Amino acid sequence: MYKEFDFCEVSQELLQQLQKGAFLTVKSGNKVNTMTIAWGSLGYMWNRPVFTAMVRYSRYTYELIKDASEFTVSFPLKGQLDRTLSVCGTKSGRDIDKFKECSLTLKEGVSTETPIIDDCDLHLECRIVYSQEMNAEKLDGKIKGSSYPEGNYHVFYFGEIVKVYRKEVWV
Repeated sequence: MYKEFDFCEVSQELLQQLQKGAFLTVKSGNKVNTMTIAWGSLGYMWNRPVFTAMVRYSRYTYELIKDASEFTVSFPLKGQLDRTLSVCGTKSGRDIDKFKECSLTLKEGVSTETPIIDDCDLHLECRIVYSQEMNAEKLDGKIKGSSYPEGNYHVFYFGEIVKVYRKEVWV
């Protein structure tokens, strides 16, 4: 059972867990993939709560999200999925079914057609309102050198947060 929250009530928890890893899940047509993220942004833009996800061009998730209208982010708050975060951050959905490989349970989203990872504790459902390719020429040289030595840049996906909920055992 889940309970809905305002994103401000859980924003600190979200940001703390993001550094440890979360699952970005995307559905395009009948294809669903998840990937581990540890970078992102949470804020308030265009008079609405927004989560910004970063996806590299080389990722299988990019192939799906570029044609998608939404995504979900699922946060494991108890450290129970550390191995799974590792697998989903190093293996490609082109090569394996991550859900089967990691025994992950998908659950239908409340407000989106994109599922959540039910094994996690806290979830965001987001509607993509804007995307932006990185302009490498405007990026700080130190960041470019340390984070993009091979030029594999990100595309930013700004998702309006339409639902935030967590398992009731945490309430």
